[in-house]
Amino acid sequence: MIFIINNINNTIMVKKVKRQKRTNIKKERQKRIKEKKKQLQKQDLLTDKKTSKGIDLRLEKETKIYWIRAITGAVSGLIGILIGLKGWWILLWMMCFWWITPFFVSFIILRYEYDKEEWNWKNIIKPGVGIFFFLFMIISTITFTLIRYF
Repeated sequence: MIFIINNINNTIMVKKVKRQKRTNIKKERQKRIKEKKKQLQKQDLLTDKKTSKGIDLRLEKETKIYWIRAITGAVSGLIGILIGLKGWWILLWMMCFWWITPFFVSFIILRYEYDKEEWNWKNIIKPGVGIFFFLFMIISTITFTLIRYF
């Protein structure tokens, strides 16, 4: 203990100054980290229950649209060549199915209700673009080759 003597107006005051206990910084830090982890785990449990349902529904919608796009790509490629479309006409045929079919499927066939804040037209077009193009090209090329040379 340290004594401090103050001399104010001829009076003597003695104050005791206590030193703080030395704390182990590593232990304090570890305690705080553990407390934060517990709080975050509680918050994660609460938010996971709420958001997992929304994410699951969105993924379910996207996978359905994805596989419908895959089937549409293959079928439109086959039908386009069987009709006799070639060159620019087959490109226009593909673009029509590429842009119109997802909206038709989403709103008329499957009747999905989209949240206006989360969904826009890009989210309806995006799923399955690659598989649509790939299957359209493969099926139309194979069909054209078989019809032309056999």
